[in-house]
Amino acid sequence: MATKKIFPTKSSSSLTPWLCIAALVILIDQLTKITITKTFQLGEEKFITSFFNLVLAYNKGAAFSFLSNSGGWQRYFFTGIGIIAAIFIVYLLKKNGSQRMFAWALSLILGGALGNVIDRLAYGHVIDFLDFHWRGLGHFPAFNVADSAICIGAGLFILDELRRVNK
Repeated sequence: MATKKIFPTKSSSSLTPWLCIAALVILIDQLTKITITKTFQLGEEKFITSFFNLVLAYNKGAAFSFLSNSGGWQRYFFTGIGIIAAIFIVYLLKKNGSQRMFAWALSLILGGALGNVIDRLAYGHVIDFLDFHWRGLGHFPAFNVADSAICIGAGLFILDELRRVNK
């Protein structure tokens, strides 16, 4: 009896496992955002540790609230960028699915981008809730699971490129 491989080998570049990773990121992202919006009021904080809180925040802009006070056009602009990026990432995954670290990076970025696109389409803003802070340095801008996946994916992408250059 043959067993199915979960991740593609060099001879296979199926999109399925990579899209499943992206879908899992979207699922976790949306479930955490639903949970936080059902249990918190906007701006409400819950102390967790000396350096971490949960807080419900809305971001109408991009990273670090870039363009958040720009009158509303940025919702459509960032939604469009997210959709175009997702289409391009799927193309790259189809073409390079056998490159595991590269495909992992793209899958995480895809899931994160689409998680935030869903927020923009559904609510007009991105829901953020992870709040890290350091005594004397203040609060890092709140973020979410989608943002985390994008950052981890970007880190893997850089690591993959550095590894490729060293070969």
